[in-house]
Amino acid sequence: MSMKNGKGKKSRAIGRKAKRQTRLKIAEVAVNVTFRHVEPTDALRQYAEKKFAHLGRILKQPAEAHLILVIDKYRQCGEVTFKSGRIAATATEENTDLYAVIDLLTDKISHQLKKHAEKVKSKKMRSPSTPQVLAASEES
Repeated sequence: MSMKNGKGKKSRAIGRKAKRQTRLKIAEVAVNVTFRHVEPTDALRQYAEKKFAHLGRILKQPAEAHLILVIDKYRQCGEVTFKSGRIAATATEENTDLYAVIDLLTDKISHQLKKHAEKVKSKKMRSPSTPQVLAASEES
């Protein structure tokens, strides 16, 4: 067996792996963080970017998230607007810790996006064709 033009078993496996990598590519999420009455820290910004980057798996298309973190005396609030194509999801949360606020916001947004994805998926389900319905009614 001679291998001509690189069409061996290994080269085919490498080609399949490359195709699979592109298919499973996670959509990028651009995260903008705004701090109000808070000193901006890189740790909070990186934490928010890491948490919201996981939401790209749900949508499979590029998205943009705008996160606003606010401190008013003892209240620490957060608000996020998540946009991707026609989808726009918003959430607000209040807690005693800004890291907890970011966690709760990602949970709320992910729940909204999953619900939207389920609605889209259920709308794509086709009803049975007319011959199938007639055949089923004749059998019963």
